[in-house]
Amino acid sequence: MLTDAELTVLGLVTERPRHGYELDEVVSERGMRDWTALGFSSIYYVLGKLRDRGLVAEVAGERAHAKAKKTFTATDAGRRACAAAAEAAIAELRPVHPPVLVGLANSPAIPPGRLANALVRRAEAVEERLAEVRRAAAAQPTAPPFVRTIFDYSIGQLEAEAEWLTGML
Repeated sequence: MLTDAELTVLGLVTERPRHGYELDEVVSERGMRDWTALGFSSIYYVLGKLRDRGLVAEVAGERAHAKAKKTFTATDAGRRACAAAAEAAIAELRPVHPPVLVGLANSPAIPPGRLANALVRRAEAVEERLAEVRRAAAAQPTAPPFVRTIFDYSIGQLEAEAEWLTGML
């Protein structure tokens, strides 16, 4: 079983060989930090774990980037593991634990005016985030279809929450 961070990194090196700095750039460009816990400092740690499991291998040759020390590519076992884990992640409904649900479960403790204010602040934050994701998507008009799908999914989720919040206010 792969963690979300492992699957993210493995998927990116399955696309093509990459070094840690490039992985960080792609994670940022595609807005992946919004849905996976993968910071720059953990990228090489994850690559090391994947290498130790035989899922990625170092590519011999020139440095692809001045700061890059190693470039990695997926092994055949890595490609198979990536495909299986990605399929499972798409097909299986896993529980999520959004803090907003904990807050709503405890909302009777919030004075009514403050609850309404919290919902307004959340609605504003959702609208800001929706605008950010739309800008990020528009900035990558030539992104591969699977990347566009991720943006579309994120936009759909945010639009659904904005609609729900409108009904709550």
